[in-house]
Amino acid sequence: MGEQGNSAKSPVMVSTGEIPSKLAAPPVGHFRWIICALLFFATTINYVDRAVLGILAPMLQRTIGWNEAQYGYIVMAFMTAYALGLVLFGRFIDRGGTRKGYAASMGLWSVSAMSHALVTSVLGFGVVRFMLGLGESGNFPAGIKTVAEWFPKKERALATGIFNSGSNLGATVAPLVVPLIAAKLGWRWAFVFTGVFSMCWLVIWLTTYRKPGEHPRVSASELAYINADPPEPSGNFPWSHLLPHRQTWAFIIGKLMTDPVWYFLLFWLPKYFNSRYGLTAEQFAIPLVVIYNASAVGSIAGGWLPARLLDRGWDLNHARKTAMGICAVAWLPMIFIGEIGNLWTAVALISLAAAAHQGWSANIFTLASDMFPRRAVASVVGIGGFGGAAAMIVLSLCVGLLLQFSGENYAPAFMVAGSSYLVALIIIHILAPKLRTVDIE
Repeated sequence: MGEQGNSAKSPVMVSTGEIPSKLAAPPVGHFRWIICALLFFATTINYVDRAVLGILAPMLQRTIGWNEAQYGYIVMAFMTAYALGLVLFGRFIDRGGTRKGYAASMGLWSVSAMSHALVTSVLGFGVVRFMLGLGESGNFPAGIKTVAEWFPKKERALATGIFNSGSNLGATVAPLVVPLIAAKLGWRWAFVFTGVFSMCWLVIWLTTYRKPGEHPRVSASELAYINADPPEPSGNFPWSHLLPHRQTWAFIIGKLMTDPVWYFLLFWLPKYFNSRYGLTAEQFAIPLVVIYNASAVGSIAGGWLPARLLDRGWDLNHARKTAMGICAVAWLPMIFIGEIGNLWTAVALISLAAAAHQGWSANIFTLASDMFPRRAVASVVGIGGFGGAAAMIVLSLCVGLLLQFSGENYAPAFMVAGSSYLVALIIIHILAPKLRTVDIE
């Protein structure tokens, strides 16, 4: 791998024939889980920062005077930058390393988050949201690549599920804390506080993170466990080596069809509760907490299930796709949610769907490291994330215009969301029926 350098502590190489006995033995050391905790908190902050605008949207809509279509344009600005940034940061992280890449990403999004406090117009919010999207785009390419570097394949889905559950904690914390800050200090301070937390994480990352083979707190036995999979070639490669493969397009289409659904929930769910059930920012906090706590459980369970199936002797292909299939089926009831009049029935179905999305997300992210060598993971995640973000750009325009001209009727959007996962899984299976590893040479 391109980042795997030499140090005083030489990486322990394990031959293919030794893998079963090494994996069967209990691993010694746990520092890789501390790295996973850092990724968890980065993702938590990432989602707090991006959720603030959605929570304050009803208030800001009255204060600044934007309409539904203009809010859609602001969301589109974020997603446009996020799409571009995923490709750029994915490549930058593969070339420059996770330490530099994550630091650059976090630094940019910290400054951008605090800059929201300085603007008072639709155009101003569009500009700062664009910069925030550009900065935040580095989180998942860096996180997935870090997991690929620090964990053997059998633990990657669980590690991904754990750090990805930070998105749910962030989406849970935001509706509890942001309205209080806005009520006590004004809406501008809600953006300032979240930016400060990002800066604190950046300092911890720069003082803590090193590659596994260079880190003084990683024991030789834990390093051997991390490197238990067959060794991979190192060096850079052009994107032209990725795009011809069906596995690349399986990942891209899977992200393209399901990422926009999660962003729809994140950006429009508070407005849905306000429009459909008349809830204020203080009142919809509890439903959002319930939903995002459920999604945290789904993220960890989605990562745990394939690991459990692998321990029972299942092959990787069936274990991964079974977990994704369960998540896809759990989304189908969302087709009918537009007709539900009871708030808590809707919250229950949305909670199930949100948990299923995060279980799906833990597995689809891990598909990148299932099918590609470590040195290509961030690039693949960035390309796939670009597809999902590009689809969200189109969706944000469509949803904004749909709500503007339909009297805020959310039913069509929920119908599309409910069927997306099953269709995506069918396409993934057609393109990558065996999840074979790609040779990018």
